[in-house]
Amino acid sequence: MNRLEKVALMTALMGTLTLVAGDTLVDVKNRYLKNYASNIPSQCYTKTEDENKKVHNPCFACHITSKEPNYFNDWDLQESYAFPEDALKNRWKNLFKDRTKEVNDISDDEILAYIKQSNYFGKEGEFTLAKKLQNLSKEWDIDGDKKWDGYIPDCYYNFDDEGFDRTPNGDYSGWRAFGYYPFLGTFWPTNGSTDDVLIRLPMDFRKDENGSFNIETYKVNLAIVEALIKQKSIKMHLIDEKKYGVDLNKDGNLTQASQITFEYDPRNGKYMSYIGLAKKKGYKISAGLYPVGTDFLHSVRYIDIDEDNGIKMAARMKELRYGKKVNWATYTDHKALVEEELKEAHDFPDRLEVFIGDAERGVSNKRGWRYQGFIEDEKGELRPQSYEENLFCIGCHASLGALADSTFVYQRKFEHGTFQNGWSHWTQKGLKGIGEPKTPDGRDEYTLYIQENGAGDEFRENDEVIKKFFDENGTLKMSEAKKLQDDMTHLIFPSHSRALKLNKAYKVIVDEQSFIYGRDATVKPVKNVHDELKDEQSTGITNPVRY
Repeated sequence: MNRLEKVALMTALMGTLTLVAGDTLVDVKNRYLKNYASNIPSQCYTKTEDENKKVHNPCFACHITSKEPNYFNDWDLQESYAFPEDALKNRWKNLFKDRTKEVNDISDDEILAYIKQSNYFGKEGEFTLAKKLQNLSKEWDIDGDKKWDGYIPDCYYNFDDEGFDRTPNGDYSGWRAFGYYPFLGTFWPTNGSTDDVLIRLPMDFRKDENGSFNIETYKVNLAIVEALIKQKSIKMHLIDEKKYGVDLNKDGNLTQASQITFEYDPRNGKYMSYIGLAKKKGYKISAGLYPVGTDFLHSVRYIDIDEDNGIKMAARMKELRYGKKVNWATYTDHKALVEEELKEAHDFPDRLEVFIGDAERGVSNKRGWRYQGFIEDEKGELRPQSYEENLFCIGCHASLGALADSTFVYQRKFEHGTFQNGWSHWTQKGLKGIGEPKTPDGRDEYTLYIQENGAGDEFRENDEVIKKFFDENGTLKMSEAKKLQDDMTHLIFPSHSRALKLNKAYKVIVDEQSFIYGRDATVKPVKNVHDELKDEQSTGITNPVRY
């Protein structure tokens, strides 16, 4: 038995769920991993040196100086491909496929009709996937208990003028949408997908101290969490602190406050507090951490074209991703975990990391969170992701310097004074006319990314961005970059023709059900990606980006 067979056997014995892809059907009950390093994203295999030996750096997007209590601080990974032995071979085979014929066989009208049809709602407005999960088939019942043990979709995508999701009878579902600066590279629509993110705090955060639902209490608690995650003070509407018995603006009195002041240093007697029932029940609170029970919902969608010939989110979802914080980890716990991982990497550099979980309950990232997802089946309807497909998500939500308590975008949320004070869904207002974000040290973040990378995507395959922003010598056109200060969509939105082409390329992957080999919407084989790496191979990056 070789090493890879031993890993597969170990995985099977641990009871984790894996995937075998057939021609038209995915059997989520199979227990054999195809890609033993499926938690390492395809982008990590990017060639950082081009044919002229010029070095490009897309790596700093994820591998960057971290902020406590994220102690991973992995900026040094910009300098080398530090992979275990079994991950040196790039198993994201879909990167190397030529889909030209299949893409050309799909007409523009056909793909537009497809993406405009919802696979989340049925004809009567019902939750299509939720209905299936509540009437569970044997094929999806992983543990044989005849019930779905994971997340069941319950968001109506019906947002009011404060970003709250409302049920058909006007009640609050608990979900709240927020606007944010899209994360660098992969999640820009010009590279394949549109998306949204929603947050929901536990019911106790939505109730006053008497246990009655109170929307004002919920708003304040959400703002407190925002201040904790951003580790900065947050402006807010006027709040009567006497109602809650909490000095929110830290002025030493219970007055009218228009700010959640971030001031957290227990060693010097400085604390913060939630309000309402969450305060009364003594929920644990700490800078940089969400409360236990926090939910995130993330829909990844096709790219649609709006009535004004702009870009918008499609009705059809590629994926529906869900994350829940299930356990509390202190600063000491987070630090110990990083030290343990570093020691493991040092003592056993070729040992693959193992993550526990299954398709129903999701996969643990070892930091208190569980992640699970749903993805299109061969008919375009949403189905549960397998264990292996869920590992794809864990790769970005575990050990990265860019994370704040395992998440990417709440720290990038728009703030008070923007449209609906940052609480809105993209269907209410898109990104048009919003300037690019700043790095913590004050640089233009998107400009920095394309300048360091020499492109608008990790693979440097987006010719549309390259032609728009770089001259024939590969020098950034500052006149084009300057436009991002007023409108980021000048960079991150694709042309109509590119949007349709990317939609078609991904539809081919859906038809194949070949997600375990990659989900990147590419038409031609990707050139700037390593098929195989050498042990501790250098990236050639000698001046890592740090801030």
